[in-house]
Amino acid sequence: MSERVERVLLVEDDAGLRRLLAEELEDAGIDVYAVGSAEEALAQLSRTEPDLVISDIRLPGADGMELLERVRGIHAPPSFLVITAFGSIAQAVAALKAGADEFLTKPLDLEHFLLCVRRILDTRKLRGEVRRFRELLDDSSFHGMVGQSRPMRVLFDQIRQLAKASGPVLIIGESGTGKELVAKAVHEESDRAAGPFMAVNCAGIPAELLESEFFGHETGAFTGAAKARKGLFRQADGGSLFLDEIGEMPLALQAKLLRVLQEGSIRPVGSEKEVPVDVRIIAATNRDLDALRGDSDFREDLFFRLETFTLNVPPLREREDDLELLAARFLERFSAQMERRIQSFSSAALERLRAYGFPGNVRELQNAVERAVTFCHGGTIGVEHLPNRIQGSPEQLQASSSSLMEGLIDGPMLPTLEELEQRYIRHVLELVDGNKRRAAALLGIGRRTLYRRLGSEVED
Repeated sequence: MSERVERVLLVEDDAGLRRLLAEELEDAGIDVYAVGSAEEALAQLSRTEPDLVISDIRLPGADGMELLERVRGIHAPPSFLVITAFGSIAQAVAALKAGADEFLTKPLDLEHFLLCVRRILDTRKLRGEVRRFRELLDDSSFHGMVGQSRPMRVLFDQIRQLAKASGPVLIIGESGTGKELVAKAVHEESDRAAGPFMAVNCAGIPAELLESEFFGHETGAFTGAAKARKGLFRQADGGSLFLDEIGEMPLALQAKLLRVLQEGSIRPVGSEKEVPVDVRIIAATNRDLDALRGDSDFREDLFFRLETFTLNVPPLREREDDLELLAARFLERFSAQMERRIQSFSSAALERLRAYGFPGNVRELQNAVERAVTFCHGGTIGVEHLPNRIQGSPEQLQASSSSLMEGLIDGPMLPTLEELEQRYIRHVLELVDGNKRRAAALLGIGRRTLYRRLGSEVED
């Protein structure tokens, strides 16, 4: 979509100067409505909506200051530039206090005049973009999540409904889709909102420490247990416990988790006493638990207990209407954090973002915007500030996205799930130039898990 041509209403009673300024503005690609009096200007304002009014102060009939006062009373008024041959500090102060954006004196330097006009128009455009982004964000935020697309509206409704239930919730979604935000929203919408919300990544804790981390332990329960520990279930008592990457949980611990769901009590490591707990389990995974169940890697009884209330988080590629909203939210956040005065994206940068497939979903978009803010030193994010993989032409990006699965599934035989996982991990590593920390973040797994799946040791 082409951008709307900017419009200027020029009010100057000197016919020669009016023609000269109008020609200069038109040569700069601006639509110009040129009139010779305040009365004609007001009549023109009733028919058009200019972005900027340029007016002399000395005019026949009503003067420029009276015109400025009338213009400021318009809903969403245009910007205003005052010019006069009778410039004085007093007039300048009066005009600026009355709402003028700039004050120039005659004789005009045409180059300086055009630069001033361009600065006012660009500032107005940026303010409009910021206002539009903020209005969209205000209307589309739900417990920290941003979305107005149909899939997200459905998800928000489901969260409100499931939050009122008491059973465990299973959140399914690709890496980087924001499953923890969904879990927090379920907690905050429920009658447990006043209680604690505890989160743990099941893939980020060594298997031998998981039981103690979950259920706590008594003093001396094992080597190194110098003092008793409550554990996550007791810390989350009266609230919610979020178990991320539950597909990575060892089978032995899955059995104990199922017992907690059924009995409502735990037994700390080294204790013979049951401790009652009141905790709602919210679990999340980017893996196919049904397939893991079929392979005996996930307990069938636990799977059926968890899947009663299931939430599916849509990937970013199914949320095209939300991409600009999310980009605006991240731009606002990182600009504030880095103390930058960046207010918007260029139309070309937005086009590149829309064309890219974002296999890393919202997390990848967040990282891309953070990088762009880091390298941008002006007021607008351009294509050159985006990661290289996003800067490619839309045609190249579309071809790359469509060939992704062909690249992963090549040869006459279909790969096993393990082989496909290895190929996808290698593909993500290529996207981030071998940065394993970055790849782990995009894949939604811990760095140790990434190294384990690659069959290599964790580097310092």
